[in-house]
Amino acid sequence: MISNERITAYINSLDAELPSQLLALEREALKESVPIIKKETQGVLKFFLKLKNPKRILEVGTAIGFSALFMSEYTEADCSITTIEKVPMRLVVAEKNLADERFPGRDKIKLIKGEALNVLKELADAGEKYDFIFLDAAKAQYMSFLPELMRLLMIGGILITDNVLQDGTVINSRYSITRRDRTIHSRMREYLYTISHMDELQTMILPVGDGIAVSCRLK
Repeated sequence: MISNERITAYINSLDAELPSQLLALEREALKESVPIIKKETQGVLKFFLKLKNPKRILEVGTAIGFSALFMSEYTEADCSITTIEKVPMRLVVAEKNLADERFPGRDKIKLIKGEALNVLKELADAGEKYDFIFLDAAKAQYMSFLPELMRLLMIGGILITDNVLQDGTVINSRYSITRRDRTIHSRMREYLYTISHMDELQTMILPVGDGIAVSCRLK
């Protein structure tokens, strides 16, 4: 937790409760210790979905399908959501959830199985464009994904990147980071510096949840 826990809990309490079917899925995930987007991330996503009213969404990192189903709840009927996942264990659960009749927006969602970087390149080569991208995958790969994401993101489009502050440890010296985590630490710092200094993007970093970067493509 990056911000004060009491303040975060209070802010979360102000938000409207999730639709019953999503609330049930969230509780199932938390009970099984399955990582899904935090309440704070849900609030940021919902705000920008309503503000932008996107027609084509790309999600990198389906996990169990919670965030794709979440986005389907807060977008219009003509919105399409493409989501990418490679982990077999997660795919089994995601396919089950994305076919669940409890979720009225499930028909908006297309699941692509495969290595994210390969899928992103294939989509970009095919000329696909998206006005909203949610990046929530392997953090060490964010920099590798970025060139393809830029090919896919429309001018005026929004890129939201989750988990960018790594519980606040991203500010630490690399020598205070355990050796096994130094690569991901340095790559995340590089990613944050890059998206904050690109002429094509206007980026803000929000210290909520585990850190969220919101970037708008300018040109």
